[in-house]
Amino acid sequence: MNLTSLIETFGDHAVLATGGALIGLIFGFFAQRSKFCARAAVIECCDASGGSRLGVWLIGFSVTILAVQGLVWAEFLKPEASRHLGAPGSISGAVVGGLMFGMGMIMTRGCASRLLILSANGNLRALLSGLVFAVTVQASISGLLAPARQWVTGLWMVEGGPERNLLHFTGAWMGLVVGLALGLVGLWRLRADTQDAPNTWNWAGVMVGVSIALGWGFTQLMAGVSFEPVAVQSLSFSSPSAEWLMRTLSTATAPSFGFDAGLLPGVFAGSLIAGVLFGEFKFEGFQTENKLGHYLTGAIFMGFGAVMAGGCTVGSGMTGGAIFSNTAWLTLVSIIAGAGLTYKVLKSINSPT
Repeated sequence: MNLTSLIETFGDHAVLATGGALIGLIFGFFAQRSKFCARAAVIECCDASGGSRLGVWLIGFSVTILAVQGLVWAEFLKPEASRHLGAPGSISGAVVGGLMFGMGMIMTRGCASRLLILSANGNLRALLSGLVFAVTVQASISGLLAPARQWVTGLWMVEGGPERNLLHFTGAWMGLVVGLALGLVGLWRLRADTQDAPNTWNWAGVMVGVSIALGWGFTQLMAGVSFEPVAVQSLSFSSPSAEWLMRTLSTATAPSFGFDAGLLPGVFAGSLIAGVLFGEFKFEGFQTENKLGHYLTGAIFMGFGAVMAGGCTVGSGMTGGAIFSNTAWLTLVSIIAGAGLTYKVLKSINSPT
């Protein structure tokens, strides 16, 4: 049964949601096994320490870029129709939102996707932080925080179009160069790892990148055969979190089921399966030395920042970065800068004098 037959039998929304769930399942399983985490990668850089987390993240991002650009080169994927390139963007939102997201990522001990992965493994701290993140995202989209978000993003807007694609100015070959360069640095980092024991699951980061490319490919395929408008997109965790929050509170006001609706349950299930299979599922709450307010403040920063920046480390940084959206790359750089500065400040405050 081909995709057209599935759409005729079950409907566009059901097929989109199922595809999102299956791709999310892949992402969740392999992100859990590889310990894929942008926060941990930033900390390794700041400490100039050994470890595999930076290598895993770089390899995942490298595979994302190479696979997505391969789809573009094959003239299958048309990313110019996506919100990352086709819609107006905000330079000010990318910078301010990225910095705030990076700050919150350090304070909550994980970005939006990592909180979901940890929640599925029984981490109640991550679950609570994720819920506050979702509430803040919704408040920033159409609630109490929306006016502040609109003011910041309106400071410096850019129109949608070819100029939003950084490869428009350099040539498509630059995408291949960047992807290969990141991959080589990631490989070097894994080979130079002096702290962690050799771990074949480090290479599971490759499948994290593949899953993001699958998201782009699947939604592009759906857009080509569906009789309804389908957004060409890939993995993101900010707007789907708010969508599921609204669906939980009131089904009457929730958006129709689609790719995003299937994504979050799929990621949760994938991480849960991996945690149970490999004996890593355990309930974990706040430790005595942890401060609840510290995590919740970080979750608020992340939620507000994600909406301003147009996404999280995965939704904007990797998904948008793979098609070389200017605001996506600016967001990623700002997230790294905000996370690094926050980590250094908190470390200096907590260090014994």
